[in-house]
Amino acid sequence: MSTKLETSDSKAQMAMPNGKPLLLNVSMKMVFLPQRGKISKCRQSKIKNKLYKLFMQWANFLAKEAATHSLSLKQTAAFIKYFKTENLGKSEAKLASELNVDVAAFRKWMSEVYDKFAQNYPELAISNSRGKLKKLQAYLSAKHHSELDVLKPLAAMKLLKSLVVRERLQQEPWVARRICKFLGYLPLALELVGRYLDKMPDLSLETLLNQLEKKRLEHEAVVNGNSLMDYESGLAEAFELSWEQLDENAQGFGCLLSLCALTDIPLSVETREDDKKQQLNQKAIGDLLELHLLQRESKEIYRLNPLIRQLFQMKLDKSSEADEAKTKFAAMMLEVAKLIPQQPTPEDILNLTPHIPHITEVATHLSQYLGDKNLITLFTKLAWFYQGQGLYQQAEPWLQQCVELTQNHLGLEHSDVVANLNNLAGLYESTGRYSEAEPLYQQALELRKRLLGDNHLDVATSLNNLARIYESTGRYSQAEPLLEQVLELRKRLLGGEHTDVATSLSYLALLYESTGRYSEAEPLYQQALELWKRLVGEEHPHVATTLNNLAALYCYTGRYSEAEPLLEQALELRKRLLGEEHIDVGTSLNNLAQLYESTGRFSKAELLYQQALELSKRLLGDNHPDVAISMNNLAALYRNTRRYRKAKPLFEKALKICERILGVSHPTTMTVRANYASFLKEAYH
Repeated sequence: MSTKLETSDSKAQMAMPNGKPLLLNVSMKMVFLPQRGKISKCRQSKIKNKLYKLFMQWANFLAKEAATHSLSLKQTAAFIKYFKTENLGKSEAKLASELNVDVAAFRKWMSEVYDKFAQNYPELAISNSRGKLKKLQAYLSAKHHSELDVLKPLAAMKLLKSLVVRERLQQEPWVARRICKFLGYLPLALELVGRYLDKMPDLSLETLLNQLEKKRLEHEAVVNGNSLMDYESGLAEAFELSWEQLDENAQGFGCLLSLCALTDIPLSVETREDDKKQQLNQKAIGDLLELHLLQRESKEIYRLNPLIRQLFQMKLDKSSEADEAKTKFAAMMLEVAKLIPQQPTPEDILNLTPHIPHITEVATHLSQYLGDKNLITLFTKLAWFYQGQGLYQQAEPWLQQCVELTQNHLGLEHSDVVANLNNLAGLYESTGRYSEAEPLYQQALELRKRLLGDNHLDVATSLNNLARIYESTGRYSQAEPLLEQVLELRKRLLGGEHTDVATSLSYLALLYESTGRYSEAEPLYQQALELWKRLVGEEHPHVATTLNNLAALYCYTGRYSEAEPLLEQALELRKRLLGEEHIDVGTSLNNLAQLYESTGRFSKAELLYQQALELSKRLLGDNHPDVAISMNNLAALYRNTRRYRKAKPLFEKALKICERILGVSHPTTMTVRANYASFLKEAYH
């Protein structure tokens, strides 16, 4: 696991083809039942309305599942398209053409969708490849049915009895049964009515039923059968009674929450400086919970039922404050997004993950309530969140959209356009798509030269970025003069005593090392090391990184006795400065293990490889390229010590992660694939 040097591009920033996110299309084609005898127009209308509502419920359910499982925009589009009611039975080729993508891309997205569901539901993971999507369809149908399950009449009465004082129901038993029927025996509607009755102890059941029936007549006169408000379960009517129990503040708070994504909502009101506002929000949450319009999942974590969310949204859209509320919510999510650093730590990721679906909701559905500059910031921060975890496929559409938006808003001749070109190119570089990264880096370089002239630090950064592409693709003769030019430019503009100069020395040393010119690389590493020590002191992570790189050079030249103390020093320095739970510590463990393996100390190497693997899993999760590299290295040790049964599953997992995260053509993926193929040849032939 080699250590990557940081670039010095302070403007490096971090989206969807054509600059537009794929919005969820939940429109439905109308399906008519075959007629058997004459059906009145009124009856036909009711049938169509009921079918429409069933389709809408299914579409909303799919949208919620997509958000809950953190599907990317492309994955969500494929998921919704595949499982929409009217598309069942269509070929993959037909569905792909409707999304304007090729079949291979569509299949890839659906495979990724299945994998995400299988992570949470192990029973899906054991399916054979042919029956995977059918099994997912069955799972989704069963879950949807359970969420909207209609109770038997007796079960509905039992639920109502658990919510309302028994004596109260016994006074009007037949009315209680009529209320259950009016509510379509739907548990959610019964919950709302039960909570409402609990707040109105003197209200008779007969009066309640009259109120519900009156609400239905009002809705039928207004909504024309075009929404959930006239759904036959009586849910809308039950919601309306609860809505009228809320004060204006709680109503507004519920409407604001309805703008959140269909997933857990982190709510903390204790951090507000305004005590009065804090008290109002606390009361609003309490009122919503009391009426069962909001569910508390755990401490400071809440959730809206999808149907309640839609009813709140309909209230909001009818109000004169809709635009103001949406602007406010978008601004709130922007402020949260601004907390995402370019290189998020595991702690950052843990703290920010609950907010990401809601930030994404703004980016995809409320983007018109943010100015272009703020929208670019939002896209950038989302990309940083995913890219910092190695989730490049999820970061890419946001980066693409940043480029498109900046070019449209600022024109082609602007420094912010350069920054976004660099960021997108950097992602392509990270995933081994060098042919896509190179023209973007070249475009950024030429643009910077025109805007800033040849003698500018940002031009040096662009030269450095382009040189990295040349080096990664084996064009060392093209990379070398660029790196030398960068070093000379930085020395001239910054002087010899600068951190950027130290970075340039290290990059040039890496190139010399890659071309076998170890005697030329070594003094550059040593110069960089001394420079870092003078500039930042001996107790600094950059010093540890340079020690690590110099030690790697010694290993390449067989000078293990010189490399070992440097690797040990780098490891101890990182533990002391960064703490033992840091990914750079994992890198040092891995590198020291490689040295032990190279010198035949296999038991020591195995222990460090295992520690590195467990650490990377804890910090990065099970699906990260660094985890795959650790698996590959441990598997290689098992192979070298002829423990083939231990090696095989690690190679397989490592290859699967690399192919899914980095793509099949990335150099790391190809290295792991070659190692696995070599292992199979040795172990089974």
